Amino acid sequence: MTTPRGFRDRSDDSIFELIGDIPELVRNLVVAEINGAKAWAQRTAKDAGIGAGWFVGALVVLFWAVPVFFAFVIAGLSSWWPVWLSALVVFGVMVVITAILALLGYLRFKKLSNRENPGKAIAEDVRIVKEARDEY
Repeated sequence: MTTPRGFRDRSDDSIFELIGDIPELVRNLVVAEINGAKAWAQRTAKDAGIGAGWFVGALVVLFWAVPVFFAFVIAGLSSWWPVWLSALVVFGVMVVITAILALLGYLRFKKLSNRENPGKAIAEDVRIVKEARDEY
């Protein structure tokens, strides 16, 4: 006898038949969970790829917008100064900002290289334990 959903009515099966079906049911459950995880990973990877594409598009537009902004600044300064002086001032400010950002990056990397290496710490711990062992 089947149920309205198409499943077989198992109420009359013996306990041994039901226990004998457990390995197949567990296998089916594991396969279904793995397939669900694969589908989730594929959807997530697709959405992440599309999102990354939108970010790349935004960065391309920003890349081309920056020169336009600096041209605007030069044009604005040329109201008071000659165009060549306006361009020179904007260039000088950009060089100073670049130098400051590079210095900040250098200091951050220098700070990073001053950190204690976990491998060295473990080697030091092993050396201390060996010295303590040799004393006794």
